Amino acid sequence: MEYIKGMTWGWVGTRGEWKTEEAQQSMIAMSEMAVNWTAIAFQGLQETAFSTEIDFKNDPVVTDDEVYWAIKQAKQLDLNVCLKPVVNCKDGTWRAHINFFDLDVPCEPKWSEWFASYEAFILHYAKIAEETSCEMFCIGCEMVQTDRREVEWRGLIKKVRSVYSGLITYNCDKYQETEVKWWDAVDIISSSGYYPIGAWDKQCARIKPVIEKYNKPFFFMEAGCPSRNGSPEIPNDWNLNKGQVNEEAQQQYFEEMFRETSKHQWINGFMLWDWPAILYSKDEAAQNDDYCMYGKKAEKTVKAFYASK
Repeated sequence: MEYIKGMTWGWVGTRGEWKTEEAQQSMIAMSEMAVNWTAIAFQGLQETAFSTEIDFKNDPVVTDDEVYWAIKQAKQLDLNVCLKPVVNCKDGTWRAHINFFDLDVPCEPKWSEWFASYEAFILHYAKIAEETSCEMFCIGCEMVQTDRREVEWRGLIKKVRSVYSGLITYNCDKYQETEVKWWDAVDIISSSGYYPIGAWDKQCARIKPVIEKYNKPFFFMEAGCPSRNGSPEIPNDWNLNKGQVNEEAQQQYFEEMFRETSKHQWINGFMLWDWPAILYSKDEAAQNDDYCMYGKKAEKTVKAFYASK
């Protein structure tokens, strides 16, 4: 499999922020990072982790027209595209906590109700991915409590394959690679690689047997680190606030991640987190403490690594 030199673009997918000159310039700047892939990521919304209806038609979710636009822009820049619709909860609860009783109980929300809504959400965008010749489609992201619902996931994947002919992946959460029992049903295994600095060797050794068992390609669908003090130790904590921007910390994290993962030929790349549709100016980079590496010291690290592949 070709090495995925990717970047996630457009998150969270807020209506009105795509299909603009600013968004176009953001994607052009991303394409200059020696990338060959982009994950176009956006959200659908449910009220809470215990709601069963997913809204992907109304504000603030991007419109279909905006999704078509983003895919077209990426294709014009000669990028392969992974379309990545993701569910979020309006109340701020992380999607990994979406959960229901294993057995149906009258008057309680049910897995069957949720998966029916999730199926409509996913199939809608799978059809767009097929229509626009997206090379990959991501059927879910960090849905930890749903991972055990093997029957439902296998059924959904079968339905996705009936409308979409490209590669299918599922983005499991960090540390969950060993817990998904239906990897054989997808084409590519992927996970969120927010592993602490100093732990990459151990985590790669843990993941490797899973890849060997299922004999599937693997890449990190998400990976990255904010440019803040302390973030390399807990790179998945996007709310960490120790009061100080630290470009060197982000740069050191990327350097180690690339160095350690390059030791393993079964790791086929990254879809780094992340590149926003509204990009801050380079003059503002030194004050930005988020994941994007644009204008920061890590920008050269990422670009040089991707250019070397």
